[in-house]
Amino acid sequence: MPDRSKLLIVDDLPENLRALNAVIRDDERVVYQAASGEEALALLLEHDFALAILDVQMPGMDGFELAELMRGTEKTRHIPIVFVSAAGKELNYAFKGYEAGAVDFLYKPLDTDMVKSKVNVFVALHRQRQETQRQVEALEQARREQEATLRALNEAQEDLRRALRMRDEFMSMVAHELRTPLNTLFLETQMRKMQIERGQQGVFPPEVWKKMVARDDRQIQSMIRLIDDMLDVSRIRSGKLSIRLGWTELGELLRRVVGDLSRQADDAGCRISLEVAGAAGGWWDEFRIEQVIVNLLTNALRYGAGKPVAVAMEADQREARITVRDHGDGVSAELAERIFEPFERGVDKHMPQGLGLGLYISRQLAEAHQGTLTVAGAPDGGAVFTLALPRLPAPV
Repeated sequence: MPDRSKLLIVDDLPENLRALNAVIRDDERVVYQAASGEEALALLLEHDFALAILDVQMPGMDGFELAELMRGTEKTRHIPIVFVSAAGKELNYAFKGYEAGAVDFLYKPLDTDMVKSKVNVFVALHRQRQETQRQVEALEQARREQEATLRALNEAQEDLRRALRMRDEFMSMVAHELRTPLNTLFLETQMRKMQIERGQQGVFPPEVWKKMVARDDRQIQSMIRLIDDMLDVSRIRSGKLSIRLGWTELGELLRRVVGDLSRQADDAGCRISLEVAGAAGGWWDEFRIEQVIVNLLTNALRYGAGKPVAVAMEADQREARITVRDHGDGVSAELAERIFEPFERGVDKHMPQGLGLGLYISRQLAEAHQGTLTVAGAPDGGAVFTLALPRLPAPV
């Protein structure tokens, strides 16, 4: 049901207000009365009127002055004005009223039927204007919603295109990363098969066979790591990544990991230093924390340009912080924003390796421990990764 239309009548004589109110009132209208121009102005600034009926001759501010003020104010200039006067036509008030912006001029005594007819017309016009305004606002809202829907659709399409690109790139990377160790295994297997078929097992001395087996083991472990990374990403995205808290001594864990990676560091031509400031025990998933540290160190060895890698740990009662610093080309602000995204790999001038999942998985594992993993460029070159782990209470 539409709102009731508001009408304003202004006259300094109470009996005139009562008489006019009796003529124009209706169940679908609200009639406001003002006995002066000042009182009328206050009402005009508060309400949206369909019509204002003004008496011309009033003490203080007369009807013409009130109309001039209405026409000069943005909120009231659109309100139709009808002047009412008891003065004779010879005073030419009607001409002055039209000049003041009136839509009509009525002389007293009023013709009630004419007044009702004119009021009905202006009320109908006001309601039509309100309905038009509502339709315009509805159309504008629909346009905004359509634009928002279109933007969302475009973003969804772009996300889909990106997902398809990532899928294709991922499949290409997987094929490349698995093909290399598989080719090596296949060639060595064929060669050994040929030697065995010819009864020539003794061609290679035992130490060569050991090296072959060790090389096979490294290739198999490389493929296992790739598969484990893919499984971890699947678990993370499906919300099924499990964290098994147990008492863990980070200092001991770091010493073990650095020792295990010493040969890989020698192969990369660099040295790993470790600085542990006291003991730092807490309730963490030791296997998953080790996975993060291995990822950070492997990343530092790969992109550290053969320069030393420094690992440090410090702890307080609230958290433990582990930093891994390399002296490579560093990390730009742009790369630091996306380096933890899946399938994102740093820029290696020589041979990019891996699927670009290590840092993504590492950050997810840090957050699963209610911690953080961040990266920043070092002032004198290189990159510093910081793993912050809150010292969680013992699981119940």
